[in-house]
Amino acid sequence: MKVLVTGGAGFIGANFIAHCRKITPDWEMVAFDDLSTGSRDNLAGLGVKLIIASVADVTAIEKAAEGADAIVHLGALGSVPRSVKDPVASHVANLTGTLNVLEAARKNRAYVTFASSSSVYGANTSLPKSEFDWTRPMSPYAVTKLGAEAYVLAYQRSYELPTLAFRFFNVYGPLQAAGHVYAAVIPRFLDASLNGRSLVVHGDGQQSRDFTYVETVTAALHSAVSRRLVDPDPVNLAFGTRTTLIELIEQIRSVVGAEVTVEHVEGRLGDVRASQADGIRMRALFPDVQPKTLDEGLRETVAWFRSA
Repeated sequence: MKVLVTGGAGFIGANFIAHCRKITPDWEMVAFDDLSTGSRDNLAGLGVKLIIASVADVTAIEKAAEGADAIVHLGALGSVPRSVKDPVASHVANLTGTLNVLEAARKNRAYVTFASSSSVYGANTSLPKSEFDWTRPMSPYAVTKLGAEAYVLAYQRSYELPTLAFRFFNVYGPLQAAGHVYAAVIPRFLDASLNGRSLVVHGDGQQSRDFTYVETVTAALHSAVSRRLVDPDPVNLAFGTRTTLIELIEQIRSVVGAEVTVEHVEGRLGDVRASQADGIRMRALFPDVQPKTLDEGLRETVAWFRSA
């Protein structure tokens, strides 16, 4: 089976390819990435073909998808603050790019699984979140993810294209970059704590997240592709945990084994206050995927940071 992974040199994409190499080494894996946030180094030793191009490039994605049995569409321009600063760039990469991927998949009748985001719930304050709760994006990034997700499900209805849309919830783990302005909170906190810097918290630190270890995500993606699982509704890829940033900092203190200082700064536009999945559909559709605890995931991530 040929599997094309957009964003394949990125944090989640490279972890997914490594997972496939272990579980299904006979799969032909192709990474497609413009290297804007991904890295060649993430694919070192995996023996995978890397195509350097953007999903916004119609010709490039169509050529890469030729003969593909499945496309795992992870390529996107992430970060809420980045999208607030440059909404057009997010639109082109995330919405137009997804449309290009779907058209390429339609020509090859390839299965598509897609990474949407918990940010689509936005202003909806109910907890925990069900996939059938109303959505109200609070940032251009969240808008692009909701629109792309809708395209993925609409292609299933309009063209009988086999698709599945996941909503990722704050994925973390090895290979996740820390050294840039739009870094996610866990790698940013770990990098700071391991290097003796203050942990910068936007707001009061009571905002909460349903953190999901990358190994759990790659297992779910692999299961979906293996079974060509199709569902007409999105699936929250999370298991119902709820951790505030203050609680996260305490866990990091314990795992790192050092005292850390905290600096509170102004909150950021577009940030969701609280995020938590109910996990019901995830457990029903993926009974064999068992999540790691935050403590386990943090320890493995810290070990990677120290080795890297």
